[in-house]
Amino acid sequence: MAASRGDAWAQSQAAGTPWHGQYYYLPYGQPTALVVPPTVTMQSNYSWGVSQNTMTPIYHQYGQAAMPSAGGMFYATPRWPSNTNQFGIYPVRGPW
Repeated sequence: MAASRGDAWAQSQAAGTPWHGQYYYLPYGQPTALVVPPTVTMQSNYSWGVSQNTMTPIYHQYGQAAMPSAGGMFYATPRWPSNTNQFGIYPVRGPW
């Protein structure tokens, strides 16, 4: 299947950004990829308190090679998280 124009754009964006955020998933001790269907392009991020719910694009796609190591220092999930990004699980689109 040929890559669509949107897939090419997502690939160019993914080249310059990490697949994970600044928090790690507590049971694993590192950021964790949640593989979603390859047709998914957006994710919902929910916040508690003053509503700051957002929709953000999913750039990264899981490939044949293993995902690169997260590496670096990450924050643990706070005792009272205020956003779904603080759980350390990040969506990555599945392979075609």
